[in-house]
Amino acid sequence: MFKKVDKKETRVKRQHRIRNKISGTSSCPRLSVFRSGKHIYAQLIDDENGATLVSASTLDKALGLEQTHNIEAAKKIGESIAKRALDNGIEEVVFDRSGYLYHGRIKALAEAAREAGLKF
Repeated sequence: MFKKVDKKETRVKRQHRIRNKISGTSSCPRLSVFRSGKHIYAQLIDDENGATLVSASTLDKALGLEQTHNIEAAKKIGESIAKRALDNGIEEVVFDRSGYLYHGRIKALAEAAREAGLKF
């Protein structure tokens, strides 16, 4: 019998493998992305102090998003997190894709953040 592949379990394994190699500091925080079925979230995390410096998500009412689970929404979140980071004096980050493939919404968020001024 074949064991059914659990997508979440394999993503979590990739996530731990990535986290062992990267970490954020106060000068160069980790840009962590979480993608759910309906929303996308991004945080800048200082792993040395265990603190979230900046966050943005599709739940923010200020962004005025009609649809929250598409590539356009991910681009808005990328622009928003970059603007908030630059306002707090953060220019360089380490990108943590949290085990997701660099494709679709994750790629759109990362490219929008780069275009808005963040350096990866």
